[in-house]
Amino acid sequence: MLNNIGLPGILLIAIVVLVLFGRGKISSLMGEVGKGITSFKKGINEGTQELEDQAADAAKDVTPEDEKDKV
Repeated sequence: MLNNIGLPGILLIAIVVLVLFGRGKISSLMGEVGKGITSFKKGINEGTQELEDQAADAAKDVTPEDEKDKV
């Protein structure tokens, strides 16, 4: 059923949503969606950076335990 929506159907849906909610409400909603996406991307980047830092810390010291005591 939804396979045959096409461009006219999408435009009709957009007009109905615009009439129901108004331009201001849709604008603020899209602003909140944008902030959410930005926050999500920032969280992903921080998580990736944290994992890379942990891997780098683990890779720094490769000296065997018995050799550490001798130093």
